[in-house]
Amino acid sequence: MKLSDFDVERSDGDVIDLKRYFRILMRSRWRILILSLSITLLAAVIVFSLTPIYESTTTVLIENQQARVVSIESVYGLNANNREYFQTQFEILKSRELADRVVKQLGLASHPLFDPKKNKSKFSLAEYLPFESGGESLTESQIHHMTIDRLIENLSIVPITDTQLVKVKYRSADPKLAAKITDTMAQVFIESYLEAKLDLTKTAANWLGERLGGLRETLQESEKRLQKYREDANLVDIQGVQTFSAGELHQITERYVETSNLRSRAETLYRQIASLGESPSTESLMSIPNISTDPGVADFLRAQAASQRKVAELEKRYGHKHPRMIAAISELETVNQQLHTQASTVAEGIKSAYLGALQTEKRLEKRMGQTKQQLQQINRKEFKLLELEREVATNRQLYDMFLTRSRETNESEGFQAAHARVIDPAVVPTIPVKPNKLLVIILAAIVSSVFGVLVAIVLDMLSNTIRTPEDIEEQLKSTMLGFLPLVKSNKSSSAYEGFLSDSKGNFAESIRTVRTSLVLSNLDDPHKITLITSSVPSEGKSTVSINLSEALAQMETVLLIDADMRRPSIGKSLGLPRNSPGLSNLVAGTASANQCIHKIEGTSVSVMPAGVIPANPLELLSSKRFEAALQKLSHHFDRIILDSAPTHSVSDALVLSTHANAVIYVVKSDSTSSQLAAKGIRRLRDVDAPVVGVVLNQVDLDKASSYGSYYGDYYNNYGYYESDKEGVDESKVTPAVG
Repeated sequence: MKLSDFDVERSDGDVIDLKRYFRILMRSRWRILILSLSITLLAAVIVFSLTPIYESTTTVLIENQQARVVSIESVYGLNANNREYFQTQFEILKSRELADRVVKQLGLASHPLFDPKKNKSKFSLAEYLPFESGGESLTESQIHHMTIDRLIENLSIVPITDTQLVKVKYRSADPKLAAKITDTMAQVFIESYLEAKLDLTKTAANWLGERLGGLRETLQESEKRLQKYREDANLVDIQGVQTFSAGELHQITERYVETSNLRSRAETLYRQIASLGESPSTESLMSIPNISTDPGVADFLRAQAASQRKVAELEKRYGHKHPRMIAAISELETVNQQLHTQASTVAEGIKSAYLGALQTEKRLEKRMGQTKQQLQQINRKEFKLLELEREVATNRQLYDMFLTRSRETNESEGFQAAHARVIDPAVVPTIPVKPNKLLVIILAAIVSSVFGVLVAIVLDMLSNTIRTPEDIEEQLKSTMLGFLPLVKSNKSSSAYEGFLSDSKGNFAESIRTVRTSLVLSNLDDPHKITLITSSVPSEGKSTVSINLSEALAQMETVLLIDADMRRPSIGKSLGLPRNSPGLSNLVAGTASANQCIHKIEGTSVSVMPAGVIPANPLELLSSKRFEAALQKLSHHFDRIILDSAPTHSVSDALVLSTHANAVIYVVKSDSTSSQLAAKGIRRLRDVDAPVVGVVLNQVDLDKASSYGSYYGDYYNNYGYYESDKEGVDESKVTPAVG
């Protein structure tokens, strides 16, 4: 599988080139490795110089249900059946109160690890701050508080989930001290609870005692008021009096109702009799049912009926004059008289009964009213009495409750149950918990490596130089004619020997590639005059000019002209005398063409140096005489190579490009910024210069192989790359001449 298979497409269509990042890492691998090793070594030195820290642990069980002899939760006010209780205990373990007790009990303020006078590195930083008053020593109180802060800082309380266990942990450089602190902290925690519980019990007992005396006096006063009221109201048994009055009233009421009914009925009869007049007849009296049904009246009625039958019989038999008839009539009259008398007596009896019932009703009504008033008075006394009795009962109940609580509290003072106990005492640790040397070293190596990778990627992203053919095409919008590798040789070697000294080397092969690209760029109309320029000095354009001329001279007659009238370098590179006549002499007419053109031993290239540097080179190159001289020379040579000044230094290249058939732009690999090179090419194109392509110069093949497979595979496929490396002294590198 090739690395290109791992290219990932983003959702927006952009491609993440993983090969590029891989090449960046390979190119910077030694720097990243050195950085990682340096930081890791530094971390190792630091971590091994640190004081080891040990951690001790004491496990404590906090009870949520305490063993109690008496039930006095209301006195303590504890609710141990919720999470808040345990959270409160955890916070108490971390409190300054317990820490203060531990410091005092163990004398930590004078311990070398805590005493600022003995441990300057830990406590004396404030003494050197500019805003601190100088010369003032710490007081005992300040040292004590600083010791407490130090103790709390290294103390940790770790509850165990879903249990009632909590781990008390402490970290210190002294393992024995760490174990002693955690055990002491647990013990102080238990003792603190017991002391607080005892203090609370004593406080409750004192308060209950004081309150009990007041309640006793209140109860006695309420009982006295109750007894005094009973005596004043003449109440012996309020329940019995109340029952008697209620029964009497009930009886009177029943009698009153009965008498009222009798009176009502008697009144009806009385009014019927009264309606008959003063002396009613017997027949009128008989019209009243109560009189006619009277037994005595009934007897007389039967006697009357018998007398009447007797008179009727005698009248039929004897007539009115018969003595027996007279006697019978006299008997009937007597019976009638008796009947009338009896009826009148019954009527009088009804009248008397009515009057008697009326008097009885009035008497009972009066008695009933008196009984009601008496009962109401008793009820009022009862309400007052019940109020006093309730007050006494309440005071007695409250007194009894406080008396019971007071006895329970006094009994519980001698028995105090601890709410926690130590499950696992601390063991003196033998292995430090920090620093974790191996972990720190590994993390330092990982972090430094990642940091180095990020720095390499960021620097690569920030770099705007030209390094690859893709950079030339994308950023310069030009064609790459070829690249020239960086020649590693002795400094004494001449620039043109790069092509001639090793015809099968990388450099020579690269020059041939540039030559081929130039020739093939226009076969039908070969470039007679070729201008070679660059963006800035020292990019190797003169080296390219010399070696390209050597390569072209193997097929054609070539004239190399040093047209860089500012800083000419070709004559010096080829070993020509400094005062040799050249281009300026030819244009000025002070020397002939034969005098200005020189042959270099061992080469077939004709060279025309710059000659005497004129006061204004641009006027010389813009003159008609220069154009005419160039035209004459073109008739005698198949190809003319013009080495020009850089485009960003002067405008000489722009003027010379108007006479050239082709312009080759030289860019130094991994040195010239893309903006600068693009600007130079754009200036040439603005004057319609025939820019045929770019030559990437001074490419370090060892470094550039990490840019992609272009450079590494270019020569390896033919075996040149390895052979070229043999016998090369890489400690000495001669850059191409600019």
